[in-house]
Amino acid sequence: MLQVHPIHRVRRLEVAGPFILKIDFEDGVTRTIDFRPVLEGELYGPLRDVDLFNQVQIDPEAKTLVWPNGADFDPTTLHEWPEAGPRMAELARRWARTSAASKTAG
Repeated sequence: MLQVHPIHRVRRLEVAGPFILKIDFEDGVTRTIDFRPVLEGELYGPLRDVDLFNQVQIDPEAKTLVWPNGADFDPTTLHEWPEAGPRMAELARRWARTSAASKTAG
């Protein structure tokens, strides 16, 4: 059976600190997310530059967070961050290990 993926939209965002965003969703939920644990890999790693990170915007069509380097997050992942965040952090640890391994091999 096909699972229905809830669709959430970001209504507002605020930079709340270094690598921390306060995000308001269409359904009234607000999440304050520290992104540092997931800033690894080719796409998200460059966001460790606070100046680039702070260039975050809300995509007018997808209603999610986007950065000038092409990085973005599924708005449902952001909405469900208490559950999704630890999974994303684990993926980021894998990306970091893969990146480190490729640097030592090259």
